[in-house]
Amino acid sequence: MLVASSTYTLLDTFVFEQHYGTVSSSVASTESSDDSAAANSTSTTTAVKTYTENSTTIYVADIYLGAGQTIQTALASNTYGKNVTDTTSNIASSVDATVAVNGDYYGARNNGYVIRNGELLRSTKAGDDQEDLVLWEDGTMSIITESNYTAQELLDKGALQVLSFGPGLVIDSNISVTANDEVGQAMTSNPRTAIGYIGDNHYVLVVADGRTSESEGLTLLELAEFMHGLSVQQAYNLDGGGSSTMYSDGKVVNNPTTNGSVITQRSVSDILYVK
Repeated sequence: MLVASSTYTLLDTFVFEQHYGTVSSSVASTESSDDSAAANSTSTTTAVKTYTENSTTIYVADIYLGAGQTIQTALASNTYGKNVTDTTSNIASSVDATVAVNGDYYGARNNGYVIRNGELLRSTKAGDDQEDLVLWEDGTMSIITESNYTAQELLDKGALQVLSFGPGLVIDSNISVTANDEVGQAMTSNPRTAIGYIGDNHYVLVVADGRTSESEGLTLLELAEFMHGLSVQQAYNLDGGGSSTMYSDGKVVNNPTTNGSVITQRSVSDILYVK
């Protein structure tokens, strides 16, 4: 009975799909009455650049959002649920994304705020010290601690997206992690995914390859230092390892891997993207 119970728990956690509801894969553009905003281009522009630092290949999608545009999210099968997954490229293709990266893999956890495209999907705290990414309807980005807000309060204040992974890498233009306050996987070199906000509708999506002879990977501190070097005001760590994938113009541009021996995408719950 103990073996059967343990087996069911593992299957329920990692295998059995549980669909809780269909979710919009996009959010409508916001109109601004501000004259300067109206004068800006309504088109979002992107360019992917490749860097090599710390024996690691790093891909940076440099994004200027058009007036009224935002970073958007999409879920596997447009469904909020448990063990509902697909590859980053498949999810990105389904929403006609120009550039996309994997998100926070919310489905691997039972806690942590989840707001997607203005819909509150999960309001259970991951912990008082949990740092969440907030993308606001005015096009800005913040990193908040769950002890300071309820999910409903964030929604009421204009949060379009809230992702719960972390930690924050750069907060208010200052590196917010050190080599001493992270443990385990955070201190080792791994594939990484991050988002950074530079300002004035200017974002970067970043993916670092890792676990291969060609690309070692980054520690959290190295990732934070790299993001800081891009002059971001805020930067946030997303799901990494085998999940770390960047999709651009119809193809995967990095080399995602879980074990280093096979280059293939891990299926995930969600993505961040722009059109």
